[in-house]
Amino acid sequence: MTTTAGADPGTVGPYLATVLGDERWRSVDVELITAGLSNLTYVVSPAGGTADDAVILRRPPTGAVLATAHDMVREHRVISALGGTPVPVPRTLHLCTDTAVLGAPFYVMERVVGVHVVDQLPPGYADEPAQRREIADGLVDVLGDLHAVDPAAVGLADFGRPEGFLQRQVRRWTTQWEATRDTDRPDLDALAARLAGTVPATARTGITHGDYRLDNCLLHPQVRGRIRAVLDWEMSTLGDPLTDLGMLFVYWPQAGETTASVPGVSTLPGFPTRLQLAERYASRTGADLTALPWYVAFAWFKFAAIVAGIVARSAAGAMAGKDTSGYAERIGPCVARGRAALEDGAL
Repeated sequence: MTTTAGADPGTVGPYLATVLGDERWRSVDVELITAGLSNLTYVVSPAGGTADDAVILRRPPTGAVLATAHDMVREHRVISALGGTPVPVPRTLHLCTDTAVLGAPFYVMERVVGVHVVDQLPPGYADEPAQRREIADGLVDVLGDLHAVDPAAVGLADFGRPEGFLQRQVRRWTTQWEATRDTDRPDLDALAARLAGTVPATARTGITHGDYRLDNCLLHPQVRGRIRAVLDWEMSTLGDPLTDLGMLFVYWPQAGETTASVPGVSTLPGFPTRLQLAERYASRTGADLTALPWYVAFAWFKFAAIVAGIVARSAAGAMAGKDTSGYAERIGPCVARGRAALEDGAL
């Protein structure tokens, strides 16, 4: 057996054999597939088994310091609660809160096989513009389905504090920026102040994913417009659903523009514009999107604060092995996009 940091096969196998009541898990292979600052994700397979036998294990990063951002109990709870709704999520199998096992809480869920798209489409997948539009429509429709779930009906009435949600979000990310500022950035300070002074009234509340975007979903291998699973629920809570739509826009570059966010396939022919995404969402949910530019501005501010934090940690030597070159140059364009949303209504 090869010891995998954070999920030693010699510990994971016997533990799963016991809690799942299946001796096939006594000896396992563990492969880390997602590492870094986010939660760690492993594929766990019974020795001698096939890919169909594998499960997924999720745990916080080793040495994690932001406990609320890596809360396995909350993540397991929301995925389990959504299991009977139209929102596609993996089936949860087990939650372990005993830190003596792996040094941190963790949970196990089914492995969903699907297409994971980051900055390019697999060859032969959605080559036609109409197929790409179907992907975008499916992505928006699932977001609408999530926001239509009644939290109380699925046991999540106490999953967050919707009252004052937007004000707390602005304060939280302003505090984050102030704690990790890499240099004086008066434009970012001004954006934070303006957001705090123009918080819109929340028209509705619901379950928010917190980081909803294409690469946090698995697509159906054959049915182009179907989302097989929504992943990475570590930031989910109860709050204003339009924060999810605003954040999706940060990760949705359009053809012909240079964005401050990560690259995306949405620049390819067939993928709709952000305005078209908004129109699809409004049609699906009936939501009033009059104040959407504020949410977009907040999303750019939040993204800028996140990038600034990465820059600060890199300068402190806490990002060993991570290439953060060029990150500092992203912050200014983020602020400009946020300001344009507030001043011009730019989406």
